Amino acid sequence: MDHYIDVKIKPNAEIQENLLLNSLYSKLHKALYDLKSHDIGVSFPEYHVKLGKVLRIHAHADTLKALQQSNWVADLSGYCDINQISPIPKVKGYRTVSRVKTTMSASKLRRLKKRNTISTSDIKNYKAKMFAQSLDNPYLELTSSCNGQKYRRYIKFGELVNQPQAGQFDYFGLSKTATIPWF
Repeated sequence: MDHYIDVKIKPNAEIQENLLLNSLYSKLHKALYDLKSHDIGVSFPEYHVKLGKVLRIHAHADTLKALQQSNWVADLSGYCDINQISPIPKVKGYRTVSRVKTTMSASKLRRLKKRNTISTSDIKNYKAKMFAQSLDNPYLELTSSCNGQKYRRYIKFGELVNQPQAGQFDYFGLSKTATIPWF
């Protein structure tokens, strides 16, 4: 992983920044799936409380070239600026960017109710624990291509480390083990 592309969302009075980032990320996910790519990682360099307006894509130059040739941005190209493939500059360190999930959710509660594996009295306790364990991580709100339902993909940023760790990325460009250069 020696190159990167920055995709910056342009300010737009009509569409909110986070909605554009959600759409852009969905398109990247589809492209990674179509390419069957496990060697492209993503980061959000402007992350503070929100993910920011820059999606950084990390990989080797040839892999990034194949991604660009797929025209994955398509109809969103007017809403963002895509930098050229560039070599990684001096890094501050390496970190994982991964998905984090809560162990309790409303959909899980519905399944428990449907299977009759939770008593009526336990439902109230489950809801209380569910709200107490809610995540405060930044997230992307995506739409499932299978059923059209919206869902949140919460993002976790690992600690900075001095050495890169090899591994595979999922079709969302995330990994619990593989690191991306942070600069």
